[in-house]
Amino acid sequence: MDDSRKVEDPSDIAILIVGTGDTKSAELLFIAETVRQAGGRPVMMDVSVLKDPPYVPDYSRFDIAESAGVSMDDIIHSGDENTSMALMATGAMALAERLYLEGEIRGTVLLGGSMGTDLALDVAAVLPLGVPKLLISTIAHSHLLPPERISPDLMTILWSGGLYGLNEICRCILSQAAGAIVGAARHGCKPRKDKPLVGMTSLGSSCLSYMKILKPALEARGYDVAVFHSTGMGGRAFEAIAAKRGFAAVMDFCIQEVSNHHHGTVVTSGADRLENAGLAGIPQIVAPGAIDMIDLPAWQVMPAHFADRPYHVHNRLLGSVTSTVEKRRELARLVAEKLMKGKGPRAFLLPLTGVQEWDRAGEPLHDPDGHIAFIEEISTSLPDDIHLERVDAHINAPEFAERALAIFDAWVAEGVIPKGQP
Repeated sequence: MDDSRKVEDPSDIAILIVGTGDTKSAELLFIAETVRQAGGRPVMMDVSVLKDPPYVPDYSRFDIAESAGVSMDDIIHSGDENTSMALMATGAMALAERLYLEGEIRGTVLLGGSMGTDLALDVAAVLPLGVPKLLISTIAHSHLLPPERISPDLMTILWSGGLYGLNEICRCILSQAAGAIVGAARHGCKPRKDKPLVGMTSLGSSCLSYMKILKPALEARGYDVAVFHSTGMGGRAFEAIAAKRGFAAVMDFCIQEVSNHHHGTVVTSGADRLENAGLAGIPQIVAPGAIDMIDLPAWQVMPAHFADRPYHVHNRLLGSVTSTVEKRRELARLVAEKLMKGKGPRAFLLPLTGVQEWDRAGEPLHDPDGHIAFIEEISTSLPDDIHLERVDAHINAPEFAERALAIFDAWVAEGVIPKGQP
């Protein structure tokens, strides 16, 4: 898929509007009219199952079924509403992707309750980064939405008061969404890809700071560098882009989300964190940044099983406890298992004196026994085809960044990583 493709007529702001017209016709028609008023051209895709909407869509439910390779009757009698909508999602994805590739749409707005949102997430995911996509949902910003289903650039707005029929609150929300998607389609830029892109993970610079050295150094070498904030959704975006081979190389130095998911917190990037770059064959330089921490919502009551652990409140949203010695060993084995799935060159940098700023002596998350346990376990768990390099320094020390750059430069010299473009 060529993300740099251009629509021939830049004045034609065609917006794909996706929803179930049989139950939400008033809302969808209101969105369409507001898109027109904003200077866009609505393209209506109906994903209803049981009956047609009271208007003629550009793409009907029968078109969706055909795109899914089945008949509408097959979908209706597929078993239940879940399987029916899953088939509709398959067809909607295929049709939306084709419309984009053929230059027929420049963005999409998707409307749904829980059922429509399930389908909408699939449609948004098939459109590449840079194609404006906005979800209007009754469950927007909810923990019902698993991180791995959310596109890196998906915009969402809560469909307040919009479960059944139009009202003034609903009109306000829908009109904002319609105006936003037209504006994004008109003025939003897509990735230029004129320089190789390096993906890097980190936390806020009070916890991890190596990017302050690495980003300018890599840019001076002719690379574009994207640093992802590893607090759940940042890692999800990183994984989604890696899965589509969007990086020339990765410096995945904050893998704390692996710990979060392993401990069952809501601050997760999904079960496949630390896997997609390797599966795509992208060169990986990995380090255990903040692997000792477990993030928790600071506004919730501390779970009882964490109550005796060292705790650091970062702000009113986010706090962190440390994992136990036993869990550090489990995490080391889990990290090794994930890296063993990789197909490309892999290196693991192991800082011997600390993996985040608050684990230093005198800081609230200092736990030398836990750190030693991780070092011991990862040293014996990694296979020989993954280069293990011990760095006698803290992860925030210049020596760590220097070793990362040395590996990176060696891989460039060997042709493993494409050369930068000054």
